Amino acid sequence: MEAVVDYGALCLIPVACVIVCAIVTKRATESLFIGTFVASIMIAKGDFFWTWLDFLSSEMLDSTYYILMFGLFGAIIKVLEKSGSAQGFSDLATKLAKTGKQSLLFTWFISLFIFIDDYLNSLTLGVAMRKITDRYKISREFLAFIINSTGATICILVPMSSWGAVMSAQLDGLVEGISGFQVYVSAIPFMFYAWAAVILTPLFGMGVIPLFGPMKKAEQRARETGQTLPDNAPGGADVIDAGDIKPSNPVNFLLPMLVLAGITIWSGDILLGLIGGYALLLVMCLSQRFVRGSDAVDHTIEGFKDMFYVTALVIAAFVLQDFNDVLGLAPYVINAVVPIMSPSLFPVIIFIVVGLLAFATGSFWGVAAICFPIALPLAQALEVNNFLAAGAVIAATAFGSHACFYSDAVTITSAATGIRNIDYAKTAIPLIVLPFAIGAVLYLIAGFIF
Repeated sequence: MEAVVDYGALCLIPVACVIVCAIVTKRATESLFIGTFVASIMIAKGDFFWTWLDFLSSEMLDSTYYILMFGLFGAIIKVLEKSGSAQGFSDLATKLAKTGKQSLLFTWFISLFIFIDDYLNSLTLGVAMRKITDRYKISREFLAFIINSTGATICILVPMSSWGAVMSAQLDGLVEGISGFQVYVSAIPFMFYAWAAVILTPLFGMGVIPLFGPMKKAEQRARETGQTLPDNAPGGADVIDAGDIKPSNPVNFLLPMLVLAGITIWSGDILLGLIGGYALLLVMCLSQRFVRGSDAVDHTIEGFKDMFYVTALVIAAFVLQDFNDVLGLAPYVINAVVPIMSPSLFPVIIFIVVGLLAFATGSFWGVAAICFPIALPLAQALEVNNFLAAGAVIAATAFGSHACFYSDAVTITSAATGIRNIDYAKTAIPLIVLPFAIGAVLYLIAGFIF
C-alpha cells in the first residue's frame, strides 16, 4: 500500500511511541500494538478501531505459515527438554572433559550443536556443566559467561533456529525478489559481532586471552578458596535443579537436528525441515518410551503455547509495517537521511544504535521488528549492501541478548548456573566489550568496502 496523504514528519509518531514504550515498559509486543493503535488513529481519524481490526485480520490470514513455524519450534524444544534428549547429548560430551580448561572448551563446543534455541542451550548446559566445573574450581560466573556467549550468537549463525525463523519472517518482503530466509542466510557472513563472540569465547576459556576485571577476581576466588558460587548466591527454588531434567539417548537429539537442517537446506523451506525433524523426534522418543503418547500431545500443545508471545510479536510487527507503508514512513526517512548520512558509516552506526536500543529495552526480536523496516529501505537508498545492513541489525540484537543483564536469556543462564543476574553483569559485561568493539571496527571497515 502506498501513502495517499503526505503525513510528513508525523509518520514518525507510531515508531517513536513504540520505542519509548519499549524502553519504559521493557515489553516489545505490547509496545508494537500501541504503535499500531496510534497509527490507526492517525489514518482513520474517527472509526480507528475497525480500521485497526481490518489491518490485523488481514495480517493474521497472511501469517498462517509463521504461526505453524513458530509453534513447531516450540513443540520441538519442549519435547527435547522433557524427553531428556538435549540433556543426554550434553552429558555424553561432558564425560570427555578431564581438566578445567577442557570442561570450559566442551561447554563451548556442545553449545555449537544446541543451536535450535538459546533458552534450551542455556538451560541444558547450565544444568549439565555446573557440577563438572565445580570439580575443577571454575567460578559459576565464568561458566555463565561461556554459556551465554554462545546462546543467541550461535542461534543467529545457524538459520535453522528459533532466532533464524523469527528474523527470516521479519525480513520477508524487505528485499525485492528474495525471500526473508534467503536474505537471512546471505547476511550470516556479515554478523560480525556474533562471529567475534563465538570465536573469542573459547580463547577466554583456554586462557589464550587473559581474564581481567571482576571475572579475574571471581576465578581467583574459586581457584584459591574452592568457592565457585559468588557471595549471596541464590539457593533453593531460584536455582534450576539438575534432577528436573533426566538425560535420555543423545541420538534422540542429534538425528532430528540433522534431519531438520538437511531438509531445510535441501528444500529452502524451514517449515518442511521442522515437520521432518519433529516427526522423527516423536517416533524415536515414543518407540524408546522416553515419552508417552499422551505426554507427547501435552508437550506439543505446551510448545505452541510457549511460542504464542513470539507469534504475537511478529504479527504485531507485520501490522505496524502495513500501517507504516500507508503513512509513508520509509520514503520520508530515506528522503530526510540520505542527504546527510554517509553510506560508508551506515553499517557501524546502525550496529551501535540498534545494539544500545536492544540493551536498553531487553527485547531483541522486538527491536529487530522495529528496526528492519527502517534500516533495510534506508540501506537500499544509500546503496549499502542489503545483507551487510541486515547482518548488522541481527548481530546488534544478539549483543543485546548477550549483554543485557535483565533479559530473559541472562535470567535463564543465571538460574541454571546458580548465580544472580547482577553477578553476571559485573563479571561478563567487561569481557563482552571486546567482541562488541571488534564488531564495530569490522562494520566500519565493511562500510567502506561495500
